[in-house]
Amino acid sequence: MRKTIKAASPPDVGSGAVFNAPLPADAILDNLRGELSALADANEAIIAQADTDERDLTDDEVETIEANTGSADKLSRQISVREKAASQVQGKGRQSAPEPREAGGSVPARPRGQDHARHGFTSFGEFAGAVRAQAMPEAAGSQPLAERLMNAATTYGNEGTGVDGGFAVPPEFRREIWQKVMGDDSLMGRSDRLTTSANSYTVPKDETTPWQTTGGIQVYWESEAGTITQSKVALEMSNIRLAKLTALVPVSEELLEDAPGLDSYLRAKAPVKMASKVDTAIVSGTGVGQPLGILNSGSLISVAKESGQVADTILWPNISNMWTRMWAPSRRNAVWLINQDIEPQLDLLSYVASDDPQQPIYLPSGGASGAPYSSLKGRPVIPVEPCSTLGDQGDIILVDMSQYMMVTKGQDVRTDVSIHLYFDQAAVAYRFIFRLNGQPWWNSSISPQNGSSTRSWAVTLDARA
Repeated sequence: MRKTIKAASPPDVGSGAVFNAPLPADAILDNLRGELSALADANEAIIAQADTDERDLTDDEVETIEANTGSADKLSRQISVREKAASQVQGKGRQSAPEPREAGGSVPARPRGQDHARHGFTSFGEFAGAVRAQAMPEAAGSQPLAERLMNAATTYGNEGTGVDGGFAVPPEFRREIWQKVMGDDSLMGRSDRLTTSANSYTVPKDETTPWQTTGGIQVYWESEAGTITQSKVALEMSNIRLAKLTALVPVSEELLEDAPGLDSYLRAKAPVKMASKVDTAIVSGTGVGQPLGILNSGSLISVAKESGQVADTILWPNISNMWTRMWAPSRRNAVWLINQDIEPQLDLLSYVASDDPQQPIYLPSGGASGAPYSSLKGRPVIPVEPCSTLGDQGDIILVDMSQYMMVTKGQDVRTDVSIHLYFDQAAVAYRFIFRLNGQPWWNSSISPQNGSSTRSWAVTLDARA
């Protein structure tokens, strides 16, 4: 923590004394921001090295990060107080000088302490252009942007040297990419989210039911003064090792010359691909090097088709039987995941009660349901691409996504940029890495207290070929 700088008392006039003027307030703030930035970079470098080595943080590394975080908190408070004081002074008439600009209006490189989240860049496209300018200065028309790379952390900890591996994307842009992976239509956003800083996640689970009479904690009716019967917990351990989802996106030099176009492409295309891959794994993943999907889970219930049912159809008894097999407490959170191919079948669903006219079962969105999603048995019907086509198992799934566990490493998609992989093709490579894994909380379906039909959090329909 820096020492408080106090202004020296002015000397007597005419005494000939010499004194050093105190640092300007702006300079002190810049120094504090620089120290805060250095602490953040140090922590990021430690975590990045552990990720590269695919290991947990050591005790010494954890202590270093905690110490740096404590110092950073103190610096943040100092900066906040000084900034408030400076704003009050400016409100009384003090004006700060405008940011200096180079010839042509470009903004020069900023100190490390300023705008740490973006490292002085206004957009992802501007950052990408600076990467190219640093590697090929003879083709660059904006050298100040390239100089700004000296303020950004590099992939291998060697600042400002492109030939040692390229430059890492500033953290604010990483967060914006992550938000797209977690969009409203993502199944991952509906799952039970857990985060970890390690490479694996171990969860103790109790899969006994309250009405189960053997195994786990038991309760008994006892007589007066009778000896209380003992029981003990029955826990299982579930270990999830993180898998790695990657995307490698080469970008041509021509595209790099159009920073806004590059910005839109990289922020949209790669994250959409990653979101699609995660959704597919949640539905049908094998569990080997990727999440274990709903359709491959040991707890999935697949309801048999009706006797004589025509191929590629969905009938009202199918829906009723699926609903019956859904564990009752999960119904309040359940949604119907469907392939859009089955919607014409749902539109025809109806039933007749006694002498009453036919009653609709499926309520399309914006119509009788009055909701953004269509509804079936009062629960939303959500079309998703990973569901199977009409007639195959998995074309319709009734599922409570809160019973699906998704573990991610931290909150960000890791992003790296290199000019060397496709150097002979005049292209820059952007690499996105997301470490995660997932599986259902349930290992198997459960037997009811009374009756023989099992219940589950996830129910689908057998193939109707």
